[in-house]
Amino acid sequence: MRSVVSEMSEEGVSERKACEAARVSRTTIRYEQKEEDPINRWLRIRLHELSAKHRTYGTPFMKAIVCKETGLKLNHKRVERLWGEERLPVPRKRRRRLKVHPLTDRLGAAQRPFQTWSLDFIHHKTEYGQKLKMLSVIDDFSKTCIEVRVEKRFRAIEVIEALDELFWEYGRPEYIRTDNGPEFISELLHRWTEEKGVKLIHINPGSPWENGYVESFHDKLRRECLNGEIFFSRGEAQVVVDWWREHYNSERPHSTLGHISPSEFIRQEKWNTVDRNGLQNVH
Repeated sequence: MRSVVSEMSEEGVSERKACEAARVSRTTIRYEQKEEDPINRWLRIRLHELSAKHRTYGTPFMKAIVCKETGLKLNHKRVERLWGEERLPVPRKRRRRLKVHPLTDRLGAAQRPFQTWSLDFIHHKTEYGQKLKMLSVIDDFSKTCIEVRVEKRFRAIEVIEALDELFWEYGRPEYIRTDNGPEFISELLHRWTEEKGVKLIHINPGSPWENGYVESFHDKLRRECLNGEIFFSRGEAQVVVDWWREHYNSERPHSTLGHISPSEFIRQEKWNTVDRNGLQNVH
């Protein structure tokens, strides 16, 4: 349209009449595109870098990461617009399941960090077909991943050994929630937790949503770590999972925590770590 109006103007027709004939606004003809905001130019480059590094993250997490890095207060629409203009991959939406509260009536919601732990197993294989069994321990309150231990197999005694080490590092929780796997319902584990003064709670059979915190963590572990890695040994798997666990705890934004990491959440709430006697101290 600009070329048409320009030709008519060269022939002596006024701009107003030329625009009327072309049925275009004079404001549109006079508009001159401004140079792009330097922040937008930088943001496009940074979004490409983040997209390559975090392939499963969507725009809310990308916005949270950029705001944390720069201190800028970005509008989510701005990030979404630039994401679309750069044609960056959009993570596939997962099917939403029926929302059921993850806690049973037998156990109330945790009120402080490291008060209630959730345990479960996730299975994987090495490139050579060797089976790997991973024990995950999650803090319900802060969503901190306390441990992901990789072994070829787990019995009740191995679970006890892992928990005993964690008790020395984090202190004893008040409750431990598990499913009804043979490692968790063993009499040996029940006697040991009773001696430690920890109450062992089992979810109802066939009700994995009652252990929702660790199930949600396993979904993230599978999508963001295990599905993108090839392991040749148990030791290699442990190293990679430990690296990802550190990233999960200290860098990865969590929507339920206001798009901050578990470590930041604990620091903001000014919660003290659990002492060696398992007592919770609050500043």
